[in-house]
Amino acid sequence: MPIIAVVDYDMGNLHSACKGLEKAGATTKVTDSPAEIERADAVVLPGVGSFDPAVQHLRTRQLEEPIKQAIASGKPFLGICLGLQILFEASEEGKEPGLGIVAGTVRRFLSEPGLTIPHMGWNQLELTQPHSPLLQHLSSNRQVYFVHSYYVDPVDPDIRAATVTHGSQTVTAAIAQNNLMALQFHPEKSSTTGLQILSNFVSQVKAQILV
Repeated sequence: MPIIAVVDYDMGNLHSACKGLEKAGATTKVTDSPAEIERADAVVLPGVGSFDPAVQHLRTRQLEEPIKQAIASGKPFLGICLGLQILFEASEEGKEPGLGIVAGTVRRFLSEPGLTIPHMGWNQLELTQPHSPLLQHLSSNRQVYFVHSYYVDPVDPDIRAATVTHGSQTVTAAIAQNNLMALQFHPEKSSTTGLQILSNFVSQVKAQILV
């Protein structure tokens, strides 16, 4: 089975992410070791919480460069929730610079009558990259679970793999560009659809190993 490094930087429930990946057929290694990230077949960056503490914790643990190197090497990489947002250059939530791996900004939902912030609960994915390997074999009822007040706004709209609508605002729900993939929602909490997405990611990792 492929070994997937799940990055530990004190920002989230790593157990649920690992459980989902293990159900999908992977062996997980929770780690903050650059050497183990380099040795792994793929990397997952989960995250729950606020932007500034997240990037501060990554930098304190000297994990910024190992993450960038893993992505640059072509290794499959999956960001989840806050792990998507910190890939960007900056966030309206804080003052710290993001990792800058993806050009763009993390923005807060605009207030409007009747709109609940945070966006919390089940919502329907709309696929903008329907042929993305990450999003294959999904049912027409693509309900996934969100908990967020901020969303990513990439400079290049073509990297959007899926969107979601909350109130009158349609925002990025997933990005995919070559080996770099990331989700705003929690696949490990998203029942059959989430497990299928994690299975698709593990399948990509297995295919990469065989190349």
